[in-house]
Amino acid sequence: MADHNEARPTEASLRRALHRAAEGRALDVDEAATLLTARGERLDDLLSIAGGIRDAGLRDAGRPGVVTFSKNVFIPLTRLCRDRCHYCTFATVPHRLPAAFLERDEVLQIARDGAAQGCKEALFTLGDRPEERWPAAREWLHERGYDSTLDYVRASAIAVLEETGLLPHLNPGVLSWADLQRLKPVAASMGMMLETTATRLWSEPGGPHFGSPDKEPAVRLRVLEDAGRVGVPFTTGVLIGIGETLGERADSLFAIRRVARQYGHIQEVIVQNFRAKPDTAMRGMPDAELHDLAATVAVARVLLGPRARIQAPPNLIAGEYDLLLRAGIDDWGGVSPVTPDHVSPERPWPRIEELARHTAAAGFTMRERLAIYPEYVVRGDPWLDPRVLPHVSALALSDGLANPDAPLAGRPWQEPDDAIPAGRVDLHTEIDTLGRTEDRRGDFDSVYGDWSSLEVSAPAVSSAAPVSAALRLAASDPAALLDPRHEEAAMALFEADGPALDELCRIADDLRREAVGDDITYVVNRNINFSNVCYVGCRFCAFAQRERDADAYRLSVDQVADRAEEAWKAGATEVCMQGGIDPKLPVTAYADLVRAIKERVPEMHVHAFSPMEIVTAASKAGMSIRDWLTMLREAGLDTIPGTAAEILDDDVRWVLTKGKLPAATWVEVVSTAHELGIRSSSTMMYGHVDHPAHWLGHFRVLAGVQDRTGGFTEFVALPFVHTNAPIYLAGVARPGPTWRENRVVHAMARILLHERIANIQCSWVKLGDEGTVAMLKAGCNDLGGTLMEETISRMAGSANGSARTVEQLRSIAAAAGRPARERTTAYVLR
Repeated sequence: MADHNEARPTEASLRRALHRAAEGRALDVDEAATLLTARGERLDDLLSIAGGIRDAGLRDAGRPGVVTFSKNVFIPLTRLCRDRCHYCTFATVPHRLPAAFLERDEVLQIARDGAAQGCKEALFTLGDRPEERWPAAREWLHERGYDSTLDYVRASAIAVLEETGLLPHLNPGVLSWADLQRLKPVAASMGMMLETTATRLWSEPGGPHFGSPDKEPAVRLRVLEDAGRVGVPFTTGVLIGIGETLGERADSLFAIRRVARQYGHIQEVIVQNFRAKPDTAMRGMPDAELHDLAATVAVARVLLGPRARIQAPPNLIAGEYDLLLRAGIDDWGGVSPVTPDHVSPERPWPRIEELARHTAAAGFTMRERLAIYPEYVVRGDPWLDPRVLPHVSALALSDGLANPDAPLAGRPWQEPDDAIPAGRVDLHTEIDTLGRTEDRRGDFDSVYGDWSSLEVSAPAVSSAAPVSAALRLAASDPAALLDPRHEEAAMALFEADGPALDELCRIADDLRREAVGDDITYVVNRNINFSNVCYVGCRFCAFAQRERDADAYRLSVDQVADRAEEAWKAGATEVCMQGGIDPKLPVTAYADLVRAIKERVPEMHVHAFSPMEIVTAASKAGMSIRDWLTMLREAGLDTIPGTAAEILDDDVRWVLTKGKLPAATWVEVVSTAHELGIRSSSTMMYGHVDHPAHWLGHFRVLAGVQDRTGGFTEFVALPFVHTNAPIYLAGVARPGPTWRENRVVHAMARILLHERIANIQCSWVKLGDEGTVAMLKAGCNDLGGTLMEETISRMAGSANGSARTVEQLRSIAAAAGRPARERTTAYVLR
């Protein structure tokens, strides 16, 4: 129960909070906590407000008066857990169980029993990573060929899909971004209760979560955020009455609202009341009082709004169905006619017919939904992986709710048929003649999340050092500027202007001459962007399109091989291949594309697939990054582009990319590639929501990787092209870097990476010819490639064309006063 030692609000403050809620005004945490104290007539007023908000949301959703539930089976895959929650009877110890995990046949039997009763959801519940605490769990998994609990969860979910037709909803506890990527293709939805944001309940001895590493609120909030970035329809909620204050309870609801608004993936919020259980450390705690539960549900409804889906478990409310319906719930959660609630086995589920009668008595109609809520069923992409979509579609009505008459049958879990080449397959040429069809993709207003929630704080780094001293250090010991002891000097150089900037560029050019001489190099290559269909929703990207957008396209394997052969005949030695994260692209397609090029043009160097493409494909295939890259290397992959780096700072990345890979995962991909002998470029995109301190941190990360692996062939500075970028159109990003910033970044790249990365490339696509010449006088030695076709920057609004001939590149070098030399991808002169 809540800590009643906190000061109770006055009657006047309660009336004021109710008045503001009734008028639809935004509430703060204190006002929400005040509403949680409502009782008697004030509680009735609060419930009336919340019920009205719920009713408006149901009308807007096209199902007025409908309260949903999911007919499910509960699959307790393992009751072992590494955590020690003081109220839990689900988690136990190995000697009290017949086995560490349910066997696959046991899992399937539960699912089949559910299918026989018309259940459509398989609720997988289990303890967090038990193998990290219990040898019995490790041994069980090892004996059956699984490296981890999550491997077994994935395999079990596939088995349920293929053999029974039930839709898995996975509750495996704390998951990383990569874990979510790996499990999304096997589940209709996932979930994890936030429970509370009260850190003291986790950190202080005697707290309900003390000794439970996975219950740290910051960790659990990160899971909620990562689920949004990956695009997983996600269930979460709060557990009330475990010792939190009313202010802490309100703060937990605000935290859920913030994540829901930013990513739009919170499909359901559960408000669950604590019920004391025997044989637990909290057996003497009083149960959360039901009017306290009703007030919390009502406040959740007021805060989360009409579109939120809110439920309270019907087996924990002592028959007070009408009270909870008045409070604003619109869902009863999962109810099983087959299995008990293994988390609260002493509280049996109500019979579905009984629940429907109580719902009808309160003036509502009860309808069955699926594990994934109807809004996400109707939208499809990006919420459902193509391998799960047919399973969901087979059980859904056109409005996204469950079809009660749908037959339950297993279906193959497989890639969709090869995507048929379609769309603007000549966009690489048409972009320079006909241009884009529209400057925004069709789902601009929804795919990028809540623009108002985005913010990047400038790191607190001083640039008090005199620029003259910093310039002397750059000339005498350039690499020292990456040392934290010289941070002020580095920052002073990033802010250089006028004569100081001219001197910085001169120093950079001297270091260039020392490192690589006067030759300006280039490679004859062709870009091949094999698909621009992508649903990640990176906020800076104007290249990505939905499948049905006018500018969307896909190339076939043969079309890609044709373009590679054309490039070889035109003198190219490299193809650079990248594409969108296309949900209909089979995981085999990446290796197939490489093989096709090598079969057609054996000597062509294949420089392909960004770290984002690699980690997403590996996750979909259920393989490690190392194994996936090994497979690609065996298919003929030579090197990879170090794109998708943007800024290697997670605060910036979440604003820029929404669902894109964390900085640590980018580092893992390129480091693993280097260890396997697959070298890469390195990049930085700048001039959007970033600051010079972010640039310094980015260079430090690149230097660290290079010190460990030596695998970077070059560094490429990429000025942000703003014209059609969603984050600019939304008013969040600035319109690209200034001319001063372009000069500073290229010069500092040469200086900071001196004796680590020899080749510094400037992008003619983004800078234009005149800008490229200037960068060649500020430390750069490489022009990149002829490209032959360039679509990504041109879709963003670059006005510098899509290709350059060798003669044009040589003219740029001549304008810089230096000779031009053709090179290979690995910087061997030709």
